[in-house]
Amino acid sequence: MSSRSAINQHGTVLLVQLRYNYRVYPDTAQREALSRSFGCARVVFNDGLHLRQQAREAGEKYLSDGELSRRLITEAKATEERAWLGEVSSVVLQQALADLNTAYRNFFASLTGKRKGRKVAPPRFRSRKDNRQAIRFTKNSRFRVLDNGRLRLPKIGDLDVRWSRTLPADPSSVAIIKDAAGRYFASFVVQTAEDETLPEADSEVGIDLGLTHFAVMSDGTKVAAPKFLRRAARKLKRLQQDLSRKQRGSQNRKKAVVKVARAHARVADTRRDWQHKLSTRIIRENQAVYVEDLCVVGLGRTRLAKSVHDAGWASFTGMLEYKAARYGRTFARVDRFFPSTRMCSACGRINENMALDIRAWDCPCGAAHDRDVNAAINVKAAGQADFNDRGAQARPGLVPAPRGEAVTHPDVACSTRSVEGISVL
Repeated sequence: MSSRSAINQHGTVLLVQLRYNYRVYPDTAQREALSRSFGCARVVFNDGLHLRQQAREAGEKYLSDGELSRRLITEAKATEERAWLGEVSSVVLQQALADLNTAYRNFFASLTGKRKGRKVAPPRFRSRKDNRQAIRFTKNSRFRVLDNGRLRLPKIGDLDVRWSRTLPADPSSVAIIKDAAGRYFASFVVQTAEDETLPEADSEVGIDLGLTHFAVMSDGTKVAAPKFLRRAARKLKRLQQDLSRKQRGSQNRKKAVVKVARAHARVADTRRDWQHKLSTRIIRENQAVYVEDLCVVGLGRTRLAKSVHDAGWASFTGMLEYKAARYGRTFARVDRFFPSTRMCSACGRINENMALDIRAWDCPCGAAHDRDVNAAINVKAAGQADFNDRGAQARPGLVPAPRGEAVTHPDVACSTRSVEGISVL
């Protein structure tokens, strides 16, 4: 489950948009109908992208959304080449064009600098060989959840849904997703203004993320890194070797591709479930949570790329952020250049250099520090300083970290134990 929320200037949540995912099990006829819908949506998306590229190359004006809808859906259904577009719901086709428009808006906003973050590439054509497909239904399609728990979709039928929890409100849209492992999911978007603020907690926590320990809290709690991908590496290697032996284009190769995708999906699902449990526990127990704003993209280009991606820091901090907004907690990111590791949390003295094999050190002021716990304490103090109403400077200025500080010493012992109550299996 993911979330987006609208927050006013006083920090009050006005509207929370939640997404609930459920596994669905279509029968043979429904899988064929979904396959047709996936294909038609893909064709309309590619046709719209082709027309806009042609208009740009010819020096013509940008084709409007209404013009694309008229030419690619309304008029195309009357032609012999595109008559089969009438076999699927028109809402699916309209949403395919909406996705194209969103891709263009993001691209233009990235070019002009209005969109923050990494540069967004222009839209690309969708491939029928892509194992992941998705379509979306809005309220205009009149989809609904029946009393028997089935999901009724136009021109597809009543899908069997495994409800793991009830929806808090009527959904505004639903997306049917087929992943690379051949599984089908129904993703509902629900908007709710229900006050889910948790009772106020007394504690605040700073979190130092790492590879040996996934998270080290400012209160001294250490959560061992589960390393789900590393633990599944042997099985993934065997499946990948089996795939490489299959002849391209054969049915056996397609089956081997699905087996590899299922193994990766199992790793991703296990990691996501573990992170959800840990993030929920942290949010429930603390009124404010502060984390370091790590450059995951940059670390993903180093020799530690596999371990960094296996840790999943970005998804974990994203969970903390939206859960904090949903439940009335405070969440903040501390600047990545803040010297949390090299600064003494007792006196504020900053060491010029600190080797990676030093896991504990003593400050001249007499304080003895665990490297990671000290960093978590400094992250907490820096986060609290940013929310200081008096504007007091509670920490020194930013000091660039040494180049080698972002790596892990190879001789550090890797524990397989986890924090109490959060299983790594």
